[in-house]
Amino acid sequence: MKYEARDMVVASLLFVAAGVLEIGGGWLIWKWRKERWQFYYFLLGSILLVIYGFIPTLQQQSFGRTYAAYGGFFIVLSLFWGWIAENSRPDVWDMVGAVVSLVGVCIIMFAPRPNPASDGYHFVGSLLESY
Repeated sequence: MKYEARDMVVASLLFVAAGVLEIGGGWLIWKWRKERWQFYYFLLGSILLVIYGFIPTLQQQSFGRTYAAYGGFFIVLSLFWGWIAENSRPDVWDMVGAVVSLVGVCIIMFAPRPNPASDGYHFVGSLLESY
């Protein structure tokens, strides 16, 4: 599978949308639970988390690869959310770690592969075939 620039932008925007929904939903539930915000924040957070669950299904890659790559976007978005919503400014090591994670997930997600349905080497399948 080879991603064109447009496909990379769409995939990245889907990751950002998923991250905002997941982090936003989790944050609202966190505030309801930890800071005793009103119950409708729990309900809104729960709705956002359900919508979040749908967004990754729009990606072109397999489940495992999509969720692995999403992890790096989640790291970056969590740091930004904490900075904006909680005034917890990321330090230099947070930023270095975020960049490293984004480079890693871009390799996982966008490295050219011969077949879009291919997950690469199937370790479990090869173990079963050998017996």
